[in-house]
Amino acid sequence: MGGAQRVGIAGAGAVALGTAAFLKKAGHTPALWSPSGEGTAPFKAEPLTAKGAVETSFAPVVAASAQALAETTDVIVIALPAYGHKAVFDALAPHLADGQPVIISSPASFGALYLSKRLAERGVQGPILAWGTTLVTGRRSGTTVNVNTVRQRIDCASLPAEDGGKGRALCEALFGERFVDRGSLMAIALSNLNPQNHMGIALCNMTRMEHGETWSQGFNVTPNVGRLLEALDAERLAIAEALGLKVRTIFEHFSLSFHVPQDSVSAMNQQMHAEGRGGTGPATADSRYVTEDVPYGLLATVKLGELVGRPAPLHKAGVQIFCALYGRDFMAENDLLAALDLDALGLDQLLQLSREGYGKASIAATP
Repeated sequence: MGGAQRVGIAGAGAVALGTAAFLKKAGHTPALWSPSGEGTAPFKAEPLTAKGAVETSFAPVVAASAQALAETTDVIVIALPAYGHKAVFDALAPHLADGQPVIISSPASFGALYLSKRLAERGVQGPILAWGTTLVTGRRSGTTVNVNTVRQRIDCASLPAEDGGKGRALCEALFGERFVDRGSLMAIALSNLNPQNHMGIALCNMTRMEHGETWSQGFNVTPNVGRLLEALDAERLAIAEALGLKVRTIFEHFSLSFHVPQDSVSAMNQQMHAEGRGGTGPATADSRYVTEDVPYGLLATVKLGELVGRPAPLHKAGVQIFCALYGRDFMAENDLLAALDLDALGLDQLLQLSREGYGKASIAATP
């Protein structure tokens, strides 16, 4: 796992470009592929420029197809919104080699299980490496990505779990010593705090989003908004506790992700804002904070809470409120949960699959 590697990145948004820039500076060769081709088209004529927490400029390799990305790289990183995951998994699955690692940055709605199922249908295994969050945050503008932060710690897990040591070693060979192995995909399913945090931020700033205002996200995590985020976090932690899982708290998340001392959620965000690192909130209601995080994040947490007998009423109310605000049935938009038929699995089988994946032994017994 040592030495320079060819890393294929599925995606062309800020996270994908920031990850590519990080890999380039670390001495690896990143290749970009976007399903539509629109996001990568500019890089055929112009270099990718990264500013902020990662600074570099280079001409990235652009893959023409999912097949080309899989066949010309050693490792694949999935770095695009969750509503695009199933289509990308379907495009990549026929071309991934046995043992070719896939990193999902970060998985939603047990997407790693869906990819495992698709690979098992071919008699192929990953490993599949799931991260609890992304390596970077930032914004894309044209061919430039402004990287706001590179996270100090990232929770991770391998599927199957027995490959955890090798999976973590690979992640560290590519991205440095910043990974904490949480042991199973179930822990990672409860480690992504973005959906709950984005819910509170979007609900409390919806008119700013609709009016297209330019507003500081950190500054507007006021004490009341911060308390809402903390209450949402308590629901997630209760589900993890019922499963006997150790996951980071929202206080640890903000401290480790944004390099501020632990305090109340509002106080940490105010410090981030004061230091010029509070970020800019969405300037449109058509934001991933809602269109991705509601169906693929909040809904998955609600379903897990129901499975373990720890209901998440604030999460569920958030889904219902967003459905009313947008006039959309977000509960019906999650194609990953539908493909896995999560409601039919049951908790014991879901826990087993989250450790083992869809290997030859388990796939026959699974709907």
